[in-house]
Amino acid sequence: MLKATLRSFLAHKGRLALSLLAVLLSVAFVAGTLMFTDTIGSTFDRLFRSTSADVSITAHNDVAGRNDQNFSGTVPTVPASLIPQVAHLPGAAAVNGRVALAGIVLTDANNKSIGAIGGAPTIGINWNPGPNSPVDLTSGTAPTGDGHVVVDADTVKKHHLALGQPLHVIAATGGFPVTLSGIATFNTTNPGATLVFLDTGTAQRRLLGHEGVFTSIDLTAAKGVTHEQLRDRVAPVVGSAYDVKTAEQTAKDAAQTLGTFLSVIKDALLGFAGIAVLVGVSLILNTFSMLVAQRTRELGLMRALGASREQVNRSVLVEAALLGLIGSTLGLVLGVGLALGLIRLIARGGMVLKGSQLAVHWPTIVAAYAVGILVTTVSAYLPARRASRISPMAALREADTPERGAPLRVRAVVGLVVLAVAAGLLVGAATDRNLGQAGILLGGGVLLSLVGLIVLGPLLARPVIRAIGGWFPRVFGPVGTLSQRNALRNPRRTSATASALMIGLALVASLSVVGSSIAASFDAQIDKTIGADLIVQNSTGLPFPNEVGDAVQATPGVGLVVRGQGTRGALVAADGTQKRTVVVGTGPGLDKVVRIQMRSGSVAAGTAPGHALIGSNYADAHGLHLGSPVTILFQSGRVGTLTVGGIDVTDTNPGGLGDEPVVASTTLRQYVPGALDDVVFVNVAPGASKAQVKSALTTALAKDPQVQVRDQSDYKKLIRGQIDLLLNLIYGLLALAIIIAILGVVNTLALSVIERTREIGLLRAIGLGRAQLRRMVRLEAVVIALFGAVLGLGLGLGWGLAAQRLLAAKGLQSLAVPWATIIAVVVGAAVVGLLAALGPALRASRLDVLDAIAHE
Repeated sequence: MLKATLRSFLAHKGRLALSLLAVLLSVAFVAGTLMFTDTIGSTFDRLFRSTSADVSITAHNDVAGRNDQNFSGTVPTVPASLIPQVAHLPGAAAVNGRVALAGIVLTDANNKSIGAIGGAPTIGINWNPGPNSPVDLTSGTAPTGDGHVVVDADTVKKHHLALGQPLHVIAATGGFPVTLSGIATFNTTNPGATLVFLDTGTAQRRLLGHEGVFTSIDLTAAKGVTHEQLRDRVAPVVGSAYDVKTAEQTAKDAAQTLGTFLSVIKDALLGFAGIAVLVGVSLILNTFSMLVAQRTRELGLMRALGASREQVNRSVLVEAALLGLIGSTLGLVLGVGLALGLIRLIARGGMVLKGSQLAVHWPTIVAAYAVGILVTTVSAYLPARRASRISPMAALREADTPERGAPLRVRAVVGLVVLAVAAGLLVGAATDRNLGQAGILLGGGVLLSLVGLIVLGPLLARPVIRAIGGWFPRVFGPVGTLSQRNALRNPRRTSATASALMIGLALVASLSVVGSSIAASFDAQIDKTIGADLIVQNSTGLPFPNEVGDAVQATPGVGLVVRGQGTRGALVAADGTQKRTVVVGTGPGLDKVVRIQMRSGSVAAGTAPGHALIGSNYADAHGLHLGSPVTILFQSGRVGTLTVGGIDVTDTNPGGLGDEPVVASTTLRQYVPGALDDVVFVNVAPGASKAQVKSALTTALAKDPQVQVRDQSDYKKLIRGQIDLLLNLIYGLLALAIIIAILGVVNTLALSVIERTREIGLLRAIGLGRAQLRRMVRLEAVVIALFGAVLGLGLGLGWGLAAQRLLAAKGLQSLAVPWATIIAVVVGAAVVGLLAALGPALRASRLDVLDAIAHE
């Protein structure tokens, strides 16, 4: 039986080729994703381990983490006076102050940003080479004085910089000119960051605002002293106001932050890989079902010669396992190429990884073979079971033995019950205000509706295909009639072929509805809340130097200017519980540039010095009213008790204030000295042209390329552009599943041509021409693809509507159906059908008539 199985596998390798390709692509997606994310993780792990000080001292903050250090423009620092306190401790071989500030901007003489905007960060660092320095000076001289910098070699090469070239650095404290005095080369992997080194005094003044402070103090352990021992000696000396961590702890914290980011990427990519695997299962199941049907006589002869049911079953499963083994091996190789491609793609966004350091761990190899072999064997189980049940006498009949399956009446009952339950779950998701519970209901509804429609597919095939292809006979005559009847001949096979395409198109339709609804909701909310003519913000989301706001106010044609700030903080209730939030600072006139619905008090009273404007939800939950004291813990660690001067209606819509407390800028800076602007609202002066003022502001702020001047239409374009970018990325990932679905159509048609060889010969013998035969096969493919598109669009629109109603609880109230996308999907499905039929149609038309008639 094993020899017969191997011979059968080799004899049908052409028929299995497309199934092999489906396995290969699915495995490649899974393996490539794991290799890609593992490479990012291992690259940064090496960086964190090689650059972390043996022991580091940083400022402690209960509200803001180290990643929030630039949120308000103020940086947590440690005083230089700590250095002599810890330098004499036993086990401390060296102590150095470190300044490291992300988010600065480096520009050339033409105000062009050096470094990717919105990509990898530009980091300002004091030049103090030590044992853990990530770079070595390889050209020029170290920075000395206020006007010299050293830049990393990767940035120098990328932007064609040269020693002695004038540059400009923009930090939170303001901008200043510098000259490139040296070039430093990374001695570890550079993940894409731009490093700008200044001498220590300049770094303190220009980056932190004053001398005598550092962002951290780094200690090197003496020989024979462990990092933990040195940490335990340092911690009691510096006290609880500072965090003292070993290199291992620092690297672990950084890796955890990165791990959260990587987990999101990995889960998303594996989710799309799972969709591709699901579509591949449908393709393989359909392929093996057709192969078993075509080999009915062969399997019956094996049974007649003494093969048992179990042996026939095992024979088909062994063929599937061989297919999975070969597909997994090839998919693993292709996965390496996919991972390298992703590395090149992410390099365009500023993150540089080395292909030579590609991480291929054993779990990836195990996952690749598990996916490939399990997918094929599980997919082939039902056809194998069906093959083992074929009666030898029935199989040896000359007449074709039709495929058997569950009675359609049973399918109807099961499918309708599953769809009814799914509809109930989707309705529940759309009406439940508990987001967590609604999300679970939505997931269950999506899964069950997909299963229900797959079960009902054969029953829906006849009415839907008759409706879709009803015009074929009128337009194409007998050829159109034949193509429609061919598609209806085996509704189970037609449904199975179309279901793969249905899954991909359903996801496209649902996501396009959600994306369009989000964009429409943001548009409506921008119109509802933003009253300013122009808004000035940093493209990175970070605050900018005060000189930006000063330049705005000095621009001709500018009228009212309202400058805003933000800082991490927490609302402290009477019982001591804290609600972490963002504390917003604003100048006078906020109600003239932002439309705020007040429940009590006024915006002016709420943003007066010593007062606060709070959201109605928080006020109701804690019994606050006008005149009540409200306690706020600020990022600086200071606690302020302010008076409630206004309560606004908490707005859960995008752009709404929510429960974020708003205070006067003077009040905010009283508790967070040095907090910088992160937004400037502008109303043009009476009689001035908004377009001219916008142009003048753009010119005035040109020296900082990351500061953008936008009006409401610009904001709408920005948001729509971001949503379209995300959707295009998702569509690109879904394309693999759709490609596998197309392979399914090709495979079904190819096997169908083989199955109907004699029939095709007879049609040719009675006068059907080659061109007519090709048209018949193409029309059959088109109607199958359109059937999948109709089911997919119906399913996707239902999913999208339920998801939009769920998101309405977060303020996304507008429903928008992208009809252009829907029409494009239908047209695309027809094109897919045509393309999928080209090969099988050509093969059918080339069959020799006499050989085809003699075919058994």
